[in-house]
Amino acid sequence: MKLWQKNTDSLREVEQFTVGNDRYFDTMMARHDVLGNMAHAIMLSEIGLLTEEECRSLLDELKQVYQQIAAGNFTIADGVEDVHSQVEFLLTERLGDTGKKIHAARSRNDQVLVDLKLFLRDQVQELVEAVTPFFHLLQQLSEAHKDKLLPGYTHLQLAMPSSFGLWFGAYAESLVDDLTTLQAAYKVVNKNPLGSAAGYGSSFPIKRLRTTELLGFAALNNNVVYAQMGRGKAERIVAMALANIADTLARLSMDACLFLNQNFGFISFPPELTTGSSIMPHKKNPDVFELIRAKCNQLKSLPNEIMLMTTNLPSGYHRDLQLLKEHLFPAFGTLKDCLQMARLMLEHVEVKDDILKNDKYKYLFSVEAVNELVLQGMPFRDAYKTVGLTIEAGSFHPPHTLSHTHEGSIGNLRTGAIREAYDEVANGFGFEPVQQAISALLQR
Repeated sequence: MKLWQKNTDSLREVEQFTVGNDRYFDTMMARHDVLGNMAHAIMLSEIGLLTEEECRSLLDELKQVYQQIAAGNFTIADGVEDVHSQVEFLLTERLGDTGKKIHAARSRNDQVLVDLKLFLRDQVQELVEAVTPFFHLLQQLSEAHKDKLLPGYTHLQLAMPSSFGLWFGAYAESLVDDLTTLQAAYKVVNKNPLGSAAGYGSSFPIKRLRTTELLGFAALNNNVVYAQMGRGKAERIVAMALANIADTLARLSMDACLFLNQNFGFISFPPELTTGSSIMPHKKNPDVFELIRAKCNQLKSLPNEIMLMTTNLPSGYHRDLQLLKEHLFPAFGTLKDCLQMARLMLEHVEVKDDILKNDKYKYLFSVEAVNELVLQGMPFRDAYKTVGLTIEAGSFHPPHTLSHTHEGSIGNLRTGAIREAYDEVANGFGFEPVQQAISALLQR
């Protein structure tokens, strides 16, 4: 069954090709389709296109379907094109002509759009809930190991002293910026396209602000043409936010792979969190971090994939957009899995003590020696040359103490300030009004 079906069937090959994997990915949006139908039915009754009795019947049946979905008992039947058709088919099967009335003042285009927006809104919330404990773990590790030094590198060459406090804390603060871009994506997603129909509005006197309120959207996609043009754009913006988090995880994973390497030897993990070799009994391979790195690098390609699939599309709906779900929807699960595994690994990380006492790291302290001379009154360029000559002569003796006290340095991590920044962003999403609106809708 298809919402657009008249009397002529499509060629089987055409149907298979155009439907593709849509039915599988549509089941992920089934719950959201029901919510959109509920809000639409209430609005239709308020403008007189449904009687109160018809609206009540539709809401009761839609809540039954919602419970089916929650229990895992919802499927799209063979021969039914998509989730929108399946829900309407169930309503028509149970309510007859009343079920057929639900599609008035609406197109499958804006049904898809509202389902996508509701789905992405939920997925962003789940992602924030996955990032938050990982952020707090990084902060805990930053404080716990703030006095343990390790080499800092530029160009992969020894540069200056760093610390595990700085290392863990850097990735914590990176997540603050990542969450900021995710919040921006959420604001784009949290706008109501329902009522834009096929992209050109409706001659029915619908109330789009009413469905906006019922579904807990923060705002309306005002222009009906832009509501349709926003498809593809919203997915790309969300994908970019996912890619930013993925980039943070990929970089941390690369560091972890290096630091576990015996030539570095800065950290270690329990044997059960690493893997071995079929012929080398000494191996402790960081397979988890290697796979996180690969999966996250794959996620970083997602915005470009979506960009290319939507390149040069004119305004209005095009079937090309159907394919975006196949790329974007699995990305949320992949990223949440990577966050979970990174958290598991770091919960059991073992940090080595006294790394910089090894003589091979003595040149890390050359800047400290230069700064010490400057503090004694020597011009910086003269101090730089003096220390450089001792290094060339092999007579450099590094200082044994560090004095880094400025904001964000080894001795002043600003952990609390980073936490406050994170909390400000996390609390700025505004999930609670959305949850309240959806709860109220389901209680109608």
